[in-house]
Amino acid sequence: MRARTLAALLLLVAGTAHAMQRPEIPPLSDDEIKASMKDGEEIESRVDGDINGDGDIDTAYIIRSDETRWLYVQFAARGEFDMYHELAGSFELDVYPQGNAEMTISRGVLIVKDLTGGTTATMATYRYRGEKTQPKVRLIGLDVTVYSRTYAHDGSDMSWNVLTGDVITTRFKVRGTGDDVGYDKGEIRRFKRPVKAYYMDDTPNADATLDDAMAGK
Repeated sequence: MRARTLAALLLLVAGTAHAMQRPEIPPLSDDEIKASMKDGEEIESRVDGDINGDGDIDTAYIIRSDETRWLYVQFAARGEFDMYHELAGSFELDVYPQGNAEMTISRGVLIVKDLTGGTTATMATYRYRGEKTQPKVRLIGLDVTVYSRTYAHDGSDMSWNVLTGDVITTRFKVRGTGDDVGYDKGEIRRFKRPVKAYYMDDTPNADATLDDAMAGK
Protein backbone atom coordinates (compact mmCIF):
# COMPACT_ATOMS: atom_id res chain seq x y z
CA MET A 1 0.00 0.00 0.00
CA ARG A 2 2.80 2.40 0.94
CA ALA A 3 4.64 1.60 -2.32
CA ARG A 4 1.51 2.38 -4.37
CA THR A 5 1.04 5.66 -2.55
CA LEU A 6 4.65 6.65 -3.20
CA ALA A 7 4.35 5.75 -6.90
CA ALA A 8 1.17 7.81 -7.23
CA LEU A 9 2.86 10.77 -5.53
CA LEU A 10 5.83 10.55 -7.90
CA LEU A 11 3.51 10.50 -10.91
CA LEU A 12 1.67 13.54 -9.58
CA VAL A 13 4.92 15.46 -9.05
CA ALA A 14 6.16 14.53 -12.54
CA GLY A 15 2.85 15.59 -14.09
CA THR A 16 2.90 18.92 -12.26
CA ALA A 17 6.50 19.60 -13.32
CA HIS A 18 5.64 18.82 -16.92
CA ALA A 19 2.65 21.19 -16.80
CA MET A 20 4.85 23.93 -15.37
CA GLN A 21 7.34 23.71 -18.26
CA ARG A 22 7.07 26.76 -20.52
CA PRO A 23 6.33 26.08 -24.15
CA GLU A 24 9.16 27.08 -26.46
CA ILE A 25 8.77 30.19 -28.59
CA PRO A 26 9.73 29.35 -32.18
CA PRO A 27 12.61 31.50 -33.51
CA LEU A 28 11.62 34.42 -35.69
CA SER A 29 11.32 33.08 -39.23
CA ASP A 30 12.72 34.60 -42.42
CA ASP A 31 9.16 34.96 -43.69
CA GLU A 32 8.22 37.05 -40.65
CA ILE A 33 11.24 39.29 -41.23
CA LYS A 34 10.48 39.62 -44.95
CA ALA A 35 6.89 40.63 -44.20
CA SER A 36 8.16 44.00 -42.91
CA MET A 37 10.73 44.56 -45.67
CA LYS A 38 10.41 47.00 -48.56
CA ASP A 39 11.08 46.37 -52.24
CA GLY A 40 14.79 46.03 -52.94
CA GLU A 41 15.68 44.94 -49.40
CA GLU A 42 17.21 41.61 -48.48
CA ILE A 43 18.39 39.78 -45.38
CA GLU A 44 22.18 40.03 -45.23
CA SER A 45 22.88 38.08 -42.04
CA ARG A 46 21.02 36.68 -39.04
CA VAL A 47 21.76 34.86 -35.81
CA ASP A 48 19.50 33.29 -33.17
CA GLY A 49 20.19 32.87 -29.46
CA ASP A 50 19.32 34.08 -25.97
CA ILE A 51 20.52 37.69 -25.72
CA ASN A 52 18.63 38.85 -22.62
CA GLY A 53 19.02 35.80 -20.39
CA ASP A 54 15.37 34.75 -20.17
CA GLY A 55 15.89 31.33 -21.75
CA ASP A 56 14.01 32.15 -24.96
CA ILE A 57 15.55 32.46 -28.42
CA ASP A 58 16.00 36.03 -29.68
CA THR A 59 17.02 37.05 -33.20
CA ALA A 60 19.47 39.60 -34.58
CA TYR A 61 19.47 40.31 -38.29
CA ILE A 62 20.68 42.81 -40.88
CA ILE A 63 18.49 44.11 -43.68
CA ARG A 64 20.20 45.86 -46.57
CA SER A 65 19.35 47.56 -49.84
CA ASP A 66 21.35 49.67 -52.29
CA GLU A 67 20.80 52.71 -50.08
CA THR A 68 20.39 51.52 -46.49
CA ARG A 69 21.65 48.85 -44.13
CA TRP A 70 20.18 48.26 -40.68
CA LEU A 71 20.87 45.93 -37.76
CA TYR A 72 17.78 44.84 -35.78
CA VAL A 73 17.24 42.77 -32.65
CA GLN A 74 13.90 41.20 -31.74
CA PHE A 75 13.29 39.54 -28.39
CA ALA A 76 11.06 36.53 -27.94
CA ALA A 77 8.30 37.66 -25.55
CA ARG A 78 5.35 36.18 -23.67
CA GLY A 79 2.00 37.75 -22.96
CA GLU A 80 -0.67 36.40 -20.65
CA PHE A 81 -2.19 34.37 -23.44
CA ASP A 82 0.24 34.57 -26.37
CA MET A 83 3.85 34.45 -27.50
CA TYR A 84 5.37 36.96 -29.88
CA HIS A 85 8.52 38.92 -30.87
CA GLU A 86 9.19 42.56 -30.08
CA LEU A 87 11.77 45.02 -31.38
CA ALA A 88 14.54 45.59 -28.82
CA GLY A 89 16.85 47.85 -30.82
CA SER A 90 18.10 48.94 -34.23
CA PHE A 91 21.20 50.64 -35.61
CA GLU A 92 22.11 51.95 -39.07
CA LEU A 93 25.31 50.38 -40.38
CA ASP A 94 27.63 51.58 -43.13
CA VAL A 95 25.88 50.90 -46.43
CA TYR A 96 29.05 49.69 -48.20
CA PRO A 97 30.43 46.62 -46.38
CA GLN A 98 33.24 44.43 -47.63
CA GLY A 99 31.10 41.30 -47.50
CA ASN A 100 28.38 40.26 -45.09
CA ALA A 101 28.74 41.18 -41.42
CA GLU A 102 29.67 38.30 -39.12
CA MET A 103 27.26 37.84 -36.20
CA THR A 104 27.55 35.44 -33.28
CA ILE A 105 26.02 35.07 -29.82
CA SER A 106 28.47 33.96 -27.12
CA ARG A 107 27.49 33.66 -23.45
CA GLY A 108 24.51 35.89 -24.01
CA VAL A 109 26.49 38.59 -25.82
CA LEU A 110 25.66 39.55 -29.41
CA ILE A 111 28.88 40.18 -31.34
CA VAL A 112 28.72 41.96 -34.70
CA LYS A 113 31.89 42.24 -36.82
CA ASP A 114 31.58 44.59 -39.77
CA LEU A 115 34.32 45.35 -42.30
CA THR A 116 33.70 48.47 -44.39
CA GLY A 117 35.57 50.95 -46.57
CA GLY A 118 37.80 50.55 -49.59
CA THR A 119 41.59 50.82 -49.76
CA THR A 120 41.33 52.34 -46.30
CA ALA A 121 39.31 49.81 -44.32
CA THR A 122 37.47 49.95 -41.01
CA MET A 123 36.89 46.82 -38.94
CA ALA A 124 34.31 47.48 -36.22
CA THR A 125 33.30 44.93 -33.59
CA TYR A 126 30.16 45.75 -31.61
CA ARG A 127 29.16 43.86 -28.46
CA TYR A 128 25.62 44.02 -27.10
CA ARG A 129 23.74 42.46 -24.19
CA GLY A 130 19.99 42.48 -23.73
CA GLU A 131 18.27 44.01 -20.72
CA LYS A 132 16.14 41.64 -18.66
CA THR A 133 13.66 44.22 -17.41
CA GLN A 134 12.86 45.97 -20.70
CA PRO A 135 13.02 45.26 -24.44
CA LYS A 136 16.34 47.02 -25.01
CA VAL A 137 19.82 45.99 -26.10
CA ARG A 138 22.79 47.74 -24.49
CA LEU A 139 26.18 48.37 -26.11
CA ILE A 140 28.84 46.94 -23.79
CA GLY A 141 31.93 47.06 -25.99
CA LEU A 142 33.26 48.57 -29.21
CA ASP A 143 36.54 47.76 -30.95
CA VAL A 144 37.60 49.66 -34.09
CA THR A 145 40.62 49.26 -36.35
CA VAL A 146 41.42 51.46 -39.35
CA TYR A 147 44.20 50.41 -41.70
CA SER A 148 45.35 50.60 -45.32
CA ARG A 149 45.03 47.47 -47.43
CA THR A 150 48.02 48.69 -49.46
CA TYR A 151 50.02 50.03 -46.48
CA ALA A 152 49.71 53.52 -47.90
CA HIS A 153 49.46 55.05 -44.42
CA ASP A 154 49.68 54.26 -40.71
CA GLY A 155 46.81 52.59 -38.88
CA SER A 156 45.07 52.94 -35.53
CA ASP A 157 43.09 50.77 -33.16
CA MET A 158 40.73 51.31 -30.24
CA SER A 159 39.22 48.91 -27.69
CA TRP A 160 36.49 50.44 -25.51
CA ASN A 161 34.87 48.65 -22.59
CA VAL A 162 31.66 50.67 -22.43
CA LEU A 163 30.64 49.18 -19.06
CA THR A 164 33.81 50.31 -17.25
CA GLY A 165 34.84 53.24 -19.47
CA ASP A 166 38.31 51.77 -20.07
CA VAL A 167 39.82 52.65 -23.46
CA ILE A 168 43.03 51.32 -25.01
CA THR A 169 44.37 52.86 -28.22
CA THR A 170 47.23 51.66 -30.41
CA ARG A 171 48.98 53.26 -33.37
CA PHE A 172 50.36 51.11 -36.17
CA LYS A 173 53.37 52.31 -38.13
CA VAL A 174 54.12 51.23 -41.69
CA ARG A 175 57.48 49.50 -41.91
CA GLY A 176 59.42 48.05 -44.79
CA THR A 177 58.79 48.20 -48.51
CA GLY A 178 57.80 45.86 -51.31
CA ASP A 179 57.23 42.28 -50.21
CA ASP A 180 58.46 43.14 -46.69
CA VAL A 181 55.95 45.91 -46.01
CA GLY A 182 53.74 45.61 -42.95
CA TYR A 183 52.67 47.23 -39.71
CA ASP A 184 54.53 47.56 -36.41
CA LYS A 185 52.80 48.48 -33.17
CA GLY A 186 53.52 52.01 -32.06
CA GLU A 187 52.30 54.05 -29.13
CA ILE A 188 49.79 52.43 -26.76
CA ARG A 189 47.68 54.68 -24.52
CA ARG A 190 45.08 53.95 -21.84
CA PHE A 191 42.44 56.27 -20.43
CA LYS A 192 38.87 56.27 -19.10
CA ARG A 193 35.70 57.68 -20.56
CA PRO A 194 32.70 58.63 -18.41
CA VAL A 195 30.44 55.61 -17.97
CA LYS A 196 26.95 55.95 -19.42
CA ALA A 197 24.38 53.63 -20.95
CA TYR A 198 24.44 53.36 -24.74
CA TYR A 199 21.56 51.37 -26.13
CA MET A 200 21.66 49.95 -29.64
CA ASP A 201 19.72 52.88 -31.05
CA ASP A 202 22.42 55.21 -29.63
CA THR A 203 25.42 53.25 -30.94
CA PRO A 204 28.10 55.81 -31.89
CA ASN A 205 29.75 55.92 -35.31
CA ALA A 206 32.81 53.65 -35.33
CA ASP A 207 35.17 55.92 -37.28
CA ALA A 208 34.23 59.04 -35.31
CA THR A 209 34.62 57.17 -32.02
CA LEU A 210 38.07 55.97 -33.04
CA ASP A 211 39.11 59.50 -34.03
CA ASP A 212 38.00 60.79 -30.62
CA ALA A 213 39.86 58.00 -28.84
CA MET A 214 43.10 58.69 -30.70
CA ALA A 215 42.73 62.32 -29.55
CA GLY A 216 42.27 61.12 -25.97
CA LYS A 217 38.55 61.83 -25.82
